Amino acid sequence: MEIFEDDLRNACEVLSKGGVILYPTDTIWGIGCDATNDEAVKRVFDIKRRADGKALIVMVDTPVKIDFYVDAPPAVAFDLVEVSDKPLTIVYPRGRNLSSLLLAEDGSVGIRVTSESFSAALCRKYRKAIVSTSANISGEKSPSNYSEISDEIKSAVDYIVSYRQDDMSRPSASSVIKVDDGGVIKVLRP
Repeated sequence: MEIFEDDLRNACEVLSKGGVILYPTDTIWGIGCDATNDEAVKRVFDIKRRADGKALIVMVDTPVKIDFYVDAPPAVAFDLVEVSDKPLTIVYPRGRNLSSLLLAEDGSVGIRVTSESFSAALCRKYRKAIVSTSANISGEKSPSNYSEISDEIKSAVDYIVSYRQDDMSRPSASSVIKVDDGGVIKVLRP
């Protein structure tokens, strides 16, 4: 547990200084930063060589925090989070209190509630939403585990979490669903 606690403390320190981390999530390893910090978010786009117009998702540890980052989230979204038996990213209308770089052209934002031990503890300890995007250059295959992350990505971040680096499981990316104000659900990625 000492590695876990050291990683939490170090990752929070890096995030609070506008840094970028590489960390395990409830899906694949992610590149993360403070989701409210424009400069940090810009760095993540640069590291991934991702077009600015292509939004990144954010992660929180509890559905309660969704209200802070979404103006009047549709009620059905909370039901989806509650019944989902696998990681689920929901694209909500009217994101707020986040870097504007994380919002799509229509103002929507993708948010995932994580229950994985490290990413949930990190969100809880940091007390803000954290960017979570796959640890790869845009257009390249997403790494299933730490051993598949390129040296280019590893050298571009400010801190790499040690916890779960030896985990060789092969989780998949989350499902992505968009929910509009009327409660209409559109599956973007099953």
